[in-house]
Amino acid sequence: MIPDELEAKILRLVNAEKWRIGTVVTQLGVHRTTVQRVLAQAGMPQATWSGHSKLEHLVPFLEEQLRKYPLLPASRLYEMCRERGHTGGADHFRHFVALHRPRASAEAFARLSTLPGEQGQVDWGHFGTIQVGRAHRQLLAFVLVLSWSRDIFLRFFLGGVTANFLRGHVAAFDRFGGVPRCILYDNLKSAVLERIGDAIRFNPQLLAFASHYQYEPRPVAVARGNEKGRVERAIGYIRRSFFLGRSYHDLDDLNAQAEAWCVGPARDRRWPQDEALTVGKAFAQEQERLLSLPDNAFPIEERVEVSIGKTPYARFDCNDYSVPHTRVRRVVVVRASLTKVRIFDGEELIADHPRSYDRRRQIEDPAHIAALMEQKHAATAARGVDRLRHAVPEAQELLRRLAERGASMGTETSRLMRLLDEHGAQRLAAAITEAVQKNVLHHHGIRQILERERIQRGVPPPLPVVLPDDPRVRDVSVRPHDLSRYDEIGNIGDADTEGSS
Repeated sequence: MIPDELEAKILRLVNAEKWRIGTVVTQLGVHRTTVQRVLAQAGMPQATWSGHSKLEHLVPFLEEQLRKYPLLPASRLYEMCRERGHTGGADHFRHFVALHRPRASAEAFARLSTLPGEQGQVDWGHFGTIQVGRAHRQLLAFVLVLSWSRDIFLRFFLGGVTANFLRGHVAAFDRFGGVPRCILYDNLKSAVLERIGDAIRFNPQLLAFASHYQYEPRPVAVARGNEKGRVERAIGYIRRSFFLGRSYHDLDDLNAQAEAWCVGPARDRRWPQDEALTVGKAFAQEQERLLSLPDNAFPIEERVEVSIGKTPYARFDCNDYSVPHTRVRRVVVVRASLTKVRIFDGEELIADHPRSYDRRRQIEDPAHIAALMEQKHAATAARGVDRLRHAVPEAQELLRRLAERGASMGTETSRLMRLLDEHGAQRLAAAITEAVQKNVLHHHGIRQILERERIQRGVPPPLPVVLPDDPRVRDVSVRPHDLSRYDEIGNIGDADTEGSS
């Protein structure tokens, strides 16, 4: 494309000054085919191939083929001409064909007029991304324009899911104080799931929503620029007059500024149908013709089924939300609003969290984590008690008395397990028996008994044995056996020695 000023200059030099095409090319520094295209579009194709050309004898053939097959590519025409003796280059041929290819006449659209309160137009506008924590969220603008008054509703959302699409409608209806009788939609996935010609399959959520508010959802025809031009022009107006150069802290701040702009500068602009009125005054007249709002709002939530794995978290929208540890390995339902995430197991509400728009975050309820830790500690204590009872049966009476006194079974069990690793089962059993007889029901007393016995034997203090975290190694119980049979073997060897002597 060349500037309009340069195109007008080419036409003036050729028509008024009678310059030849070669002179225009030399003086203006443009390509010959550019000049030829400008002249052809101005209705002077005879000026485009003045002089002699290798292609002049092919003009009748090319025009005949292009009449029959208007979309036949230049590459195929070039091969057909080469078979008929043409020896020129492909680039020049392609430009030559472009000058002769028939062009469809531009379609004129009628200006559509509507009655007050009759129609609204809806579309999404894409405004880049916004960073929330570590996430880059898509920033979309929901725009609804009343066709008669041109009043604009603008609300920004982080993503174009159907729930946000419907939330935009509800907020717009609340601001307008009513509902237009018909709303036009483009081929958005939020509105039209499938379209084949005139056969249209609407989003069932949108149909239920429209039935609740009693308006007609109507899709626009494909490639009809006059049917939904008001909302498209409104989005361009929003980009130029509101969004460009604007600073904001977060999404709430941006929406607050958008609301102030809609009821301020956007309504103060002149009304296209009568410059004596503003859009705000026209809207005041149209507001009386809108349909009344229903008594109750349409319930809008994002609903997703989520499978809980072995960890008690439900993943939704790139984040993990905690659930009770008793709900693992189950399928739950997540219902999300703009501010909350609620998780249901059947009809039972099992978790309620604030919604996060960050990514890879864990949003936890302290009660869920505390219950999980308590269950884990209880399981650890139970494993320790089982191992202690198996290795030292005498410990069962000690543990029973400790439980009756309300002692911390987890602490006492872990301390006794450490003494078992340091001194062995036999000595720990003897120490526990003595402690129970003396009513010394504490691991400190048992340790003192073991230390006294060690000093009497004259052996060094035991060194702690560091075991791996693998429970198959750490929780192995070894029952000690009577070693008197080994003494008998030694006695048999002594007897044999005496007999031989």
